[in-house]
Amino acid sequence: MLTVERAEHGTWTVLRVRGELDLVSSPVVRRRVHEVVADGRHDLVLDLSGVLFCDSSGVGVLIAARRLLHSCRGGLRLILPARGAVEGSHVNRVLAALGVQRLFDVYPDLPAATDDRPAA
Repeated sequence: MLTVERAEHGTWTVLRVRGELDLVSSPVVRRRVHEVVADGRHDLVLDLSGVLFCDSSGVGVLIAARRLLHSCRGGLRLILPARGAVEGSHVNRVLAALGVQRLFDVYPDLPAATDDRPAA
């Protein structure tokens, strides 16, 4: 089962995704991303810290979201907790295995992902 909760944090819209991101559930995330863009919001954070499983269709949704937001001159940030890089969270492993990890701006938590201050 997959749930997607939406929240606004300043200029960023946050979609908190929990559960399994797979062939059956990925259209839900795709639809929610399109709803955000249709609402005129072009800076999106996908909080994937609660995703327990992600297959290639889930990765396809992430890539499509990146492309859509880029075409709107917006941005996409992913939240993958810092422990994921150390412990090898499932989403990190899938992104790395498919060679697409470098396409995404990854943050460890919500405060970091929604901070609009320029990087030092």
